[in-house]
Amino acid sequence: METTARVTDTDRLVTVTLDPNTITSINPDEVHEWRSAIYDLLEDNRFRPARVDATGPFALHMSIIGNSIVLDVRHPTTFQPIAAHYLSLTPFRRLIRDYFRIRDAYYEAIRSAQPFQIETVDMARRGMHNEAAELLRTRLTNKIIIDLNTARRLFTLICAVQPYASRIDERVSELPTVLFVCSMNSVRSPMAAALARQAFPGRVIARSVGVNGGKADQFVHEVMEEAGIDMSVHTPHILDELVATRFDLVVTLSDDAPGALVHKALEAGATEHWDVADPSLVEASRDATLDAYRELRDSLRKRVRARLEPLVSGGSQNP
Repeated sequence: METTARVTDTDRLVTVTLDPNTITSINPDEVHEWRSAIYDLLEDNRFRPARVDATGPFALHMSIIGNSIVLDVRHPTTFQPIAAHYLSLTPFRRLIRDYFRIRDAYYEAIRSAQPFQIETVDMARRGMHNEAAELLRTRLTNKIIIDLNTARRLFTLICAVQPYASRIDERVSELPTVLFVCSMNSVRSPMAAALARQAFPGRVIARSVGVNGGKADQFVHEVMEEAGIDMSVHTPHILDELVATRFDLVVTLSDDAPGALVHKALEAGATEHWDVADPSLVEASRDATLDAYRELRDSLRKRVRARLEPLVSGGSQNP
């Protein structure tokens, strides 16, 4: 393990996002637990991908594929990929069970137990966390360099997302698949995909990409939060990162998207273009700009519901 490697101020995470296709919940308590774990991890960490020539700070995008957590390390502003590693959950099963058992015992002790009982449970909790952190560092040897404190906090985040994740294995799933494509995967396509997942939870696999790489958009976060959708977990992706090659429906949302699809040669049951405005181009006051984003959100919600209803109900891909 490269624990003796030189640590710099740039060897750290500044952004953590979760894949909304594989880590999903509409329960506010569960979402709060994820956000708290992410906040704690970002507050104090030492993190660097091993065996790659990259300068931090870094962004971490997490997803669940089968029985593995995918740790996808990216550039924090462009979200260009740096390194990705699959971490099997099997060696952590007992520790994850212990985490929740001890956590519940700790909360119960705080409510009703004597101080010595609280201390006993707290000691067990610290011991379990240390064991999990050492195992995590071992499993990430020559992959990701982290200190013990970072490993403890990363394990807490893994525990927070793992039990509640709604996992869809796209390799065997028979759910309809939809891909939304826009210029930078910052505004239009991620909003459409998120609205599709909200409208048809567990009934559709909705993904989004951009022709080129973009940045997360704070106005998107704000207006989608108003609709009960957490977009802070969104990481922009580009067409070249797509692993899947077939979709039941592909929807383009920008003028440059149809031409880019030709070169990607995706197989689609149906392809169509939606002519929608890009609110990020609006030059106005903050309130007026937010209204433009809300208008896009509301128009996309109606269109997504109307277009995908026959698809998720087993009908034709054609409108």
